[in-house]
Amino acid sequence: MTRTVWVKADGDVGDWKARKRRVTTAIEAGADWVLVDEDDVGRVRELGDVNVAAFRSDADVIDDAETDVEADAYFVGKGGEGDGTISMPEDFSGSADLTTLRRRDDRAQGAYVRVLGTEYERFAEAAAEDADFTVVVGEDWSIIPLENLIARVGEETHLVAGATTAAEARTAFETLEIGADGVLLDSDSPDEIRGAVEARDAADRETLDLRRAEVTEIEQTGMADRVCIDTGSLMDDSEGMLVGSMSRGLFFVHAETAESPYVESRPFRVNAGAVHAYVRNPEGGTNYLAELSSGDEVQVVDTDGHTREAVVGRVKIEKRPMFRIQAEIETDDGTDRIETLIQNAETVKIATSEGRKAVTDVEPGDEALVFYEDVARHFGEAVEESIIEK
Repeated sequence: MTRTVWVKADGDVGDWKARKRRVTTAIEAGADWVLVDEDDVGRVRELGDVNVAAFRSDADVIDDAETDVEADAYFVGKGGEGDGTISMPEDFSGSADLTTLRRRDDRAQGAYVRVLGTEYERFAEAAAEDADFTVVVGEDWSIIPLENLIARVGEETHLVAGATTAAEARTAFETLEIGADGVLLDSDSPDEIRGAVEARDAADRETLDLRRAEVTEIEQTGMADRVCIDTGSLMDDSEGMLVGSMSRGLFFVHAETAESPYVESRPFRVNAGAVHAYVRNPEGGTNYLAELSSGDEVQVVDTDGHTREAVVGRVKIEKRPMFRIQAEIETDDGTDRIETLIQNAETVKIATSEGRKAVTDVEPGDEALVFYEDVARHFGEAVEESIIEK
């Protein structure tokens, strides 16, 4: 499931100045969609790159002569049965909104429904059978209608819940442990819009089960081509990346956030290891460090296993003296050995049971924080096959 954040910026918001402010804030915050009136589609396109959904000005008439700019999706429901402007028919087969959705001329892809009562829940459920997107907005925000629709609709549509705050958005994404596919935020507050985007990102992120592996050997090796990953994001003291010579066992390497008497901190950097090593990416796969380049995404993880993505801004490859760290971890089948190469420098630190520790101070018996999964990988993807790494 790909979660989305929509921002409502139609005529109900106010004049064009107010609507423009919302659209601009949505684009800057990283929202996925804006929902506007049909007449505003062209003006919104000029403001930036964002998906544009529009309420049809007339569900039964399409007049493309007025504009050469089309929305990415058109919605019925505003000024119709969906928002209560027109009385809800007892027999949904007589619904103008649903009839428009069911037409094969691609006249509308979305339905907008204000949940004014249980009949509107049923109406939203009926709309979801034909709509690519179904927006449901409660008058007094409640998760009950949303729970009902999540349980009934399933994957038939992209279900978008109305919200007015980031907290409501967060709850919508978590409802029934499945969550809505998206939220439609109706707010002028940049903080609330940004908060909704943060809630979207948090809902999509995985939490990893990090474990301890006992260091059994650490030795100086020769020179190797070492990779520093400089990201476009700042990392904090508990964050780093998962790196290792063997894809099944990746060591937690801290970002260079700590002050040093030798160099200034580089909180955007992870001194990751040699070019052959793997680093975990946001999709749950791995990349060779040598493959990374500006614009790629890598996974940032903290010592509790919480993850987020970061964009690579620069990769620095230089010859440096290296350490080989070997560790053993208990598995269901006994003990497994994992290892990695990492630069011989006191500024490079791994996470241990004693906290952050410079690799120059690591000793046999230390417990290193690692991510372990007993799978083989082919081109970075987990596969069911036997591979020997040593």
